Amino acid sequence: MPVVEKTITVSFRHQVHFTESLFAVGNTVLAEVFASGKVEFGAGEAKVLLILDDALAEARPSLSAEMEACFAAMQGRAHLVCSPVRLLGGESIKNSSHWITEVHALIDRHHIDRHNYVIAVGGGALLDMVGFAAATAHRGVRHIRIPTTTLAQDDSGVGVKNGINAFGKKNFIGTFAPPFAVINDFDLLSSLPDRDKRAGYVEAIKVACIRDADFFDQIERDAVALARFDQAPMKELIRRSAELHLTHIATGGDPFEMGSARPLDFGHWAAHKLEQISEYRLRHGEAVAIGLALDVIYARRRGYLSAVDAERILVLLEVLRFELFAEELLFVDSRGSLCVINGLEEFREHLGGRLTITLLSKIGQGMEVHEMDIAIVTESLNELRVRHFAG
Repeated sequence: MPVVEKTITVSFRHQVHFTESLFAVGNTVLAEVFASGKVEFGAGEAKVLLILDDALAEARPSLSAEMEACFAAMQGRAHLVCSPVRLLGGESIKNSSHWITEVHALIDRHHIDRHNYVIAVGGGALLDMVGFAAATAHRGVRHIRIPTTTLAQDDSGVGVKNGINAFGKKNFIGTFAPPFAVINDFDLLSSLPDRDKRAGYVEAIKVACIRDADFFDQIERDAVALARFDQAPMKELIRRSAELHLTHIATGGDPFEMGSARPLDFGHWAAHKLEQISEYRLRHGEAVAIGLALDVIYARRRGYLSAVDAERILVLLEVLRFELFAEELLFVDSRGSLCVINGLEEFREHLGGRLTITLLSKIGQGMEVHEMDIAIVTESLNELRVRHFAG
């Protein structure tokens, strides 16, 4: 039988801006982003639906008014269709499709079309949920992310994935949809509790471990200053981590994860399962720190990674005040098996194909393996437990 086959090539522009006091009258970043959207589609005034993380709004009571004043000064470029809509942030917003429907309803009510914008201002969970809603309304309306946590600014917020949790699995339902723009406003981190300021550091360590030994060296040199949240090293860590994540997405050859490998998820097979087991008591960054430590020890025990490099990574995590053990690592299922081990199959299933885990051969160089020795994983877990209680 005859076959007609064509290759469809689609390109995406992915822009990440770094600024401070984004909503101050006189800051032109938002106006420039909207102007970049008019090049292709003409010069109409854009409609904007803005979703705001409720915790951030509570911490910064004047923020909604600042946003409204910012848009009032952008006459002719863009206007808010309503006052900023406050929604609860945190992982719980990803555990129900109810919030997707709420955002879809707002998009419909305010007639947001594919040339208008949905802006999400908040942490990674809110960005994931709103991004998914934007990607599925009208088969995709323009979405601008304004991340407000360290982790979202240096990792998740600059990515191309959106999603919610389902069936006890993280990000089971979702899309690949690059945002129209990402705007990182460092000032928005100032009201974060220390726990959330710290959480994003681990994703910078992760990407440094697999991609850039010089960046790892820099984080090591800045570790004490980062632990006390000095602004200059924090800004540089966020900028460089975001750049490395974006470079991988743009040049790694598999931006929408059609294959079976996820290099940027080094340390994440255990982390995702720990989040679920802990009922999200563990934040994502905290779980990733444990997952990184587990895989670093495993790689050392398998002979892939030197003891010196392994210890450097573990010590850096500890200097930055990450706990490298959680009681959930010891939870067992009805068969007496460690629950966290089930994360390996769930990790494989999320992509399909062959299990592919990123480990390290040295700092700055990742490697892939296609099987994990469960006995050595268990030994590595026990080593973490001993290290934790010895400290």
